[in-house]
Amino acid sequence: MRNIFAILSAALLLASCCGAPVPQDRLLGADGKPLAAIGVSVSETTPEGFPGMTVRSVTFTNNGPEAVKVGAMETSRVEFKSRELWALEPMTYEDRRDWVKPVERGHYQDNFLGMHASDYGGGTPVVSLWNAERNVTVGLVEPRLRIVSIPVCRKGNVTTAVVRRDYETPVELAPGESLTSYTNFIIEGTGDFFGPLREFSEYMQANCGFVAPVSPDEAYDPVWCAWGYERQFTVDEVIGTLPKVAELGFKWVDVDDGFQICEGDWEANDRIGPDGMRRMTDAIHAAGMKAKLWWAPLLADSTSRAVAEHPEMMLIQKDGSHEFVSWWDSWYLSPVNPASWAYTAGVVDLFLKDWGFDGFKMDGQQLNLSAPDYNPASGLAYPEEAQERHDEYFKAIYERANSIKPGCVLQICPCGCAINYFYMPWMNQAVASDPTSSLQIRQKRKVIAALCPDLAYYADHVELSDGGLDFPSQVGVGGIIGTKFTWPKPNPHATQNGGSLLTPEKEELLRKWVPIYTDKMLSKGKYLGLYSYGFDLPETHVIEKDGAMYYAFYAEKWNGGAIELRGLDPSKTYTVTEYAADEPRSYGIDGSNPVIKPVFTGNYLIEVK
Repeated sequence: MRNIFAILSAALLLASCCGAPVPQDRLLGADGKPLAAIGVSVSETTPEGFPGMTVRSVTFTNNGPEAVKVGAMETSRVEFKSRELWALEPMTYEDRRDWVKPVERGHYQDNFLGMHASDYGGGTPVVSLWNAERNVTVGLVEPRLRIVSIPVCRKGNVTTAVVRRDYETPVELAPGESLTSYTNFIIEGTGDFFGPLREFSEYMQANCGFVAPVSPDEAYDPVWCAWGYERQFTVDEVIGTLPKVAELGFKWVDVDDGFQICEGDWEANDRIGPDGMRRMTDAIHAAGMKAKLWWAPLLADSTSRAVAEHPEMMLIQKDGSHEFVSWWDSWYLSPVNPASWAYTAGVVDLFLKDWGFDGFKMDGQQLNLSAPDYNPASGLAYPEEAQERHDEYFKAIYERANSIKPGCVLQICPCGCAINYFYMPWMNQAVASDPTSSLQIRQKRKVIAALCPDLAYYADHVELSDGGLDFPSQVGVGGIIGTKFTWPKPNPHATQNGGSLLTPEKEELLRKWVPIYTDKMLSKGKYLGLYSYGFDLPETHVIEKDGAMYYAFYAEKWNGGAIELRGLDPSKTYTVTEYAADEPRSYGIDGSNPVIKPVFTGNYLIEVK
């Protein structure tokens, strides 16, 4: 899709939008002030096949007579002068903020790729800025996650972005000595983040060993999750719901949190019973569906048998304490410790071999990243290596699971985190991951589609969408439909008792939307980045599938304003069908003038053939 992301020359764009002919690079002292007498040598290339990208490496040399102490390195600093500006800032914060948003005056976000809280961290090393005319995208292209920041700051109408590496202990640079940056990149062009994010990921595949995942067909089937019954669910509740689940067209049953003794001790608890897990999978399979099991890897309660028997696998912080996962009241396992890998392999065997599950819903914000590991048993060259190699834990799970059940579905749900790009090869189902709004469901879909176009995207429980029933935001963007309804009644111990109950209204909507989903299967189509977030209104998503184009428009209200249907052949005529309407209507348009003037509230979904 590089043809969609119009390429401009680097020099022209930086001169026109930033007011500077080249990016800025500098070293800062321990006091935060720029260091003098520092020589700067820049290596820049435009890689073959990536004409809009400049790949940069910067070397700083102390040309002065005395040693200096370096507190931070800033590279590839760019300025963007614009009154209206939007940004993609896909880093993790405890408040689970939007990844895509307008850049208001006074905006500052540090975009640190390390830990922002004891159990929140990680992300994708890219920041993208755009207005109606142009785009500038900055980041890193490294084979591993590197712990840097890419802060975005707006003062007045000038917004800056820079790759910044802070040194916890200032680095002493003797006369004649040098420091070299990680490999930076800058992409210049037009449109929103979709084009440059795709360009970044394709470069990572071509040059940094990244392997984009390709999901099996089973990963696209609609999902019913037992989480509506919450942690006190019973085996009989799950089995008793299966007839309704199958009747409504769902193919996956996700058994959720609450079966385990505790985090770390993943055997079934007394409420589930010694044969309860196998009873559930046998019943699910007998009903013609597949079973996925919730699991929170990298966790162990401090009082668990796992900690008592394998203390060597725990992550140790600099002060000798365990890293605490506040949400789960648990400790982290080291993601790179051979003992934690061996322990985890046993858990995978239990779930897939002994209990008969067909895949995992791996859950929790702790999945996205951990702190540096000072445990000698982990055998690391330096503590931050645990963060850089974090993805290897998921590689171990992926390889173990596929050795037992080739093609099993492996979902990673990092609970509101901006996904750690580096573990994406070791999953085959992404997820909206506890969205706080329908907008997040749609935005995350576009980000995932840009990074890994052949990765299935589960839109999470529809109950997490606006109003709890926004199926158009799941289906229209190519998400996999999902729900956590309870039937015929809720679990009396559930904290949201009754909130997930299958009401007649919800059942009627499911009977409408599950067939639409399974008929169109837009989740298997090609997402096209034809419209720009923030500047092309209404918000628009486009999927190409089986020779047809599917447009999804979203707005609080749209009162007949003209909308251009981009991506059509001007030499052809087309039929537009309102496929999601209660009474679908069709009309014709000419490809040479592909303009429609719909009136709608909330959403408008059409098929164009």
